[in-house]
Amino acid sequence: MEHRAGSRPLRVVAHDVVLALLVTVMQVQGTVAKVAVEGAPRPLTDFGNLGYALLVVSGLVLAVRRRWPVAVFVTAALASLVYYGLDFPDAPGWLGLFVALYTLAAYGDGRRSLVIAGVGVTVLAVGWLVAAADIEPQAAIGWVFFRIGASVMSAALGESVRSRRVIAADAQRRAELAERSREEAARARVDAERLRIAREVHDTVAHAIAIINVQSGVTAHVLDKRPEQAREALRAIELTSARALREMRTILGVLRDDHDSRVPQAGLEQVDELVAKAREAGLDVTVEASSPVASLPSAVDGAAYRILQEAFTNVIRHVGPTRVTVVLSAGVDVLEVRVTDEGRRTPPPGDGTDGRAEPGRGIVGMRERCQLLGGELDAEPTRRGGFEVRARLPLAPDGSRR
Repeated sequence: MEHRAGSRPLRVVAHDVVLALLVTVMQVQGTVAKVAVEGAPRPLTDFGNLGYALLVVSGLVLAVRRRWPVAVFVTAALASLVYYGLDFPDAPGWLGLFVALYTLAAYGDGRRSLVIAGVGVTVLAVGWLVAAADIEPQAAIGWVFFRIGASVMSAALGESVRSRRVIAADAQRRAELAERSREEAARARVDAERLRIAREVHDTVAHAIAIINVQSGVTAHVLDKRPEQAREALRAIELTSARALREMRTILGVLRDDHDSRVPQAGLEQVDELVAKAREAGLDVTVEASSPVASLPSAVDGAAYRILQEAFTNVIRHVGPTRVTVVLSAGVDVLEVRVTDEGRRTPPPGDGTDGRAEPGRGIVGMRERCQLLGGELDAEPTRRGGFEVRARLPLAPDGSRR
C-alpha cells in the first residue's frame, strides 16, 4: 500500500530528502571520479549533459520514495536503462535504483509490489545484458550479474522489513483488541455489580417500607385506644428500619471497600429472621423444608433469600395479614422455592376486587434473578383466591438454561 503524504511526519520527509541528496552526490561524484581515472566510452556531457541528468534524477527522486514507491522505482529503472543503454560510464549510478527497489518492497502493498519488482528486475537484466553486448564478455558478465544480484537482495531486504512491520502491526492490533476486550469485560463486571446492588437495595428497601407501612397504619389506628399495642408497633418500626439500615450498609459498603472485600450476602441461613419480620407485619408464615438446604452455591442461596423477601413484601403490600406457606425443596440439581398466600381474610371494601395494588417490579425482579442463574419463575393466582410464586433454581447455575 502506497503511503499518503498526510501520513508522513516531517522527520521522515527530512530523512528521505537528505538520503536523496546523499545518493545523488555519491552517484555523480563517484562516476566523475571513476571517469577521471579510467576514462569512459561516452562522456557524461553527451546529449546535452544527459548522463549527469540521469544520475541526478535517479537520486533526487528518492525524496518521495515512501509516498510513491512504485513511481519512484519506475523512474529509477527507466533512468538506469537509458543510462546504460547509451553506454554512459559504468560507475555507482545504480545506488538510487537499489534504494528504490528496497523502498518498493518495504513500503509497497506486498504481493503486488513484489510482482512489479520482479518484472522490473527482469526487464532491467535484459536491458543491461543488451547494453553490455559490445563490451568485453568477462567484464560485462561481472557487472551485469552484480547489478542483478544486488537488485534481488534489495527487494528481499525490503520484503523482510515489510513482513516484520506487518507482524509487529498485527501483534499491536491483537494487543489493543485484547486490551479492549479486558476493558469491556471489566465494564460488564461493573455493570453486573451495579445491577446486583440495585436489586439488593430494591429488595431491602421495599421489604422494610412495606413492613413499616403496615405497622404505622396499626399505630395510627390503636394509638388512642390501645397505647401498649401502638408502642409495640412503633418498636417494630424501629427494629425494621434498623435492620434495613444495616443491610443497606452491608450492600453499599462494597462500593467503599478499597480491598474489594465482600460482606457475606444474605442467604437462607437468615430465613428465620426474615420470617420473624414477616410475622411482625401480620403474616402467619409456615416454613416447610422437605430436604436440607445447607451448603448451597452462594448465588443460588442469595437469590432464594431475595425471592422469599420479595414474595413476603408483595403479600404485605398487596394482601395484608394472611396465612403464607413457604416450601423449600433442594433436589439433586435444583432448588425449588414456593411461596403461597391464602389471599385476603376479609373482603376489601369497594368494588369487590381482591384489593391487590397495581403490579410493580417485584415479580419482574424475581424472574430476572432466576433467569440469570438459568432458572424459571412462575407467579399466578391460586384457585382459592390467593397467589403463588414458584421458583426453580439450578444448583450449578451457568445462565444457559432458559
